[in-house]
Amino acid sequence: MVAERNISSPANSAERAALKIGAGDTVKVWVKIQEKKRVRLQAFEGLVIAVKHGTEAGARFTVRKVSDRVGVERIFPLYSPVIDHIDVLRKGEVRRAKLYYIRTKTAKETRAKIRQIMAEGRKAAVVTQTVETEKENEEVAEAVEKS
Repeated sequence: MVAERNISSPANSAERAALKIGAGDTVKVWVKIQEKKRVRLQAFEGLVIAVKHGTEAGARFTVRKVSDRVGVERIFPLYSPVIDHIDVLRKGEVRRAKLYYIRTKTAKETRAKIRQIMAEGRKAAVVTQTVETEKENEEVAEAVEKS
């Protein structure tokens, strides 16, 4: 009997729990793929549309990407040993915990929705700055007018 080569390695649970992946983030998940006798890494890059069970042992997240105008979704267990590492490319600010409605939107509408929410967040941050002197007050007023 031929012994099969195990491609899984233990996941660093502290590192994975510290990732803080959330809905709206753009991530690149590097998955180990075994081809005959060698192991290679394959990237799956897309938008996180759902995170379930937080950081507990059964935690998982769903990543969606559009490939050749066809939507592809993949569910990854957070602590899977088949995942080599996860890169968070961009943090997105969204108003929902689950982004299942993204399935019916085009890619352009999705980008516009996330961009609009992020722009609103930046504008609110500029307005809520505390102002101590008149000079700073004028600078903040000019910044608000420009944006």
